[in-house]
Amino acid sequence: MTRPRVGVAVLTMGNRPAELLALLESVAKQDESAVRVVVVGNGTGSLPVLPDGVDGVELAANRGVSGGRNVAWERLRECGDVDVLVDLDDDGLLVDTDVIRRIADLYEADPGLGIVSFRIADEQGQTQRRHVPRLRAGDPMRGGKVTTFLGGGHGLSMRMLEETGGWPEEFFFTHEETDLAWRALDAGWTVYYEPTLLLQHPRTSPARHAVYYRMTARNRVWLAKRHLPAPLVPLYLGVWTVLTLARTRSMSGLRAWAAGFTEGVRSPCGARRPMRWATVRRMARLGRPPVI
Repeated sequence: MTRPRVGVAVLTMGNRPAELLALLESVAKQDESAVRVVVVGNGTGSLPVLPDGVDGVELAANRGVSGGRNVAWERLRECGDVDVLVDLDDDGLLVDTDVIRRIADLYEADPGLGIVSFRIADEQGQTQRRHVPRLRAGDPMRGGKVTTFLGGGHGLSMRMLEETGGWPEEFFFTHEETDLAWRALDAGWTVYYEPTLLLQHPRTSPARHAVYYRMTARNRVWLAKRHLPAPLVPLYLGVWTVLTLARTRSMSGLRAWAAGFTEGVRSPCGARRPMRWATVRRMARLGRPPVI
């Protein structure tokens, strides 16, 4: 294939202007330039003054991670000159200058590559366990084929997005990456974790968001309802219920989780398209069958 053209998308709520500008500066310093850079203001009101060449899109309301990223995808799609979309968190930083070039190399070498997950590490170079997209997370530098990816930094084939239909806007945030990854795997695309592609990101906890527990439970149920063969739905949800009860120390968090689980069971979540059993077997061979 011809050299893939890489576009960069950044979603922001407008509360990190200094970090956003630092990230955009690190994108501008890449030794192979992105053909497009777009910043989506997710209900920000107005974006800060952006560097020359950066396209800004201001949304009147916060459409969540999924909705905002769909807007970025649509904007780059309209341009017609982007083959690979790279999403970056607005408080992240590309510390290496060859990231765009190496992403293009990966997609040039493998036309079946759908998703590339970056490694996320803090300022001390430490990667949190939850930022390793596989079960055996002891060595964050071990790359390879995986079944999900990290939202903070990743590459997406535009052809894959056309085939899978983009981000699940109903999810708003949490588990939207897994939803997209499962659809990509079921369509035959590869999901790859490449730890040498580094996004520096401050150490955080997902529970810093007030609605984290509710959204996590609701969207976990939606994942199962949307994508799993019927016999796996109760198994998947049962495993995650046990793990949640074992791990959660906050009673208010557990109450919010239970409310979200109930919401997920009772509320619609989009069309149900269960993955093929061949995909289940493929995921099992990759080390993470869709029951955990």
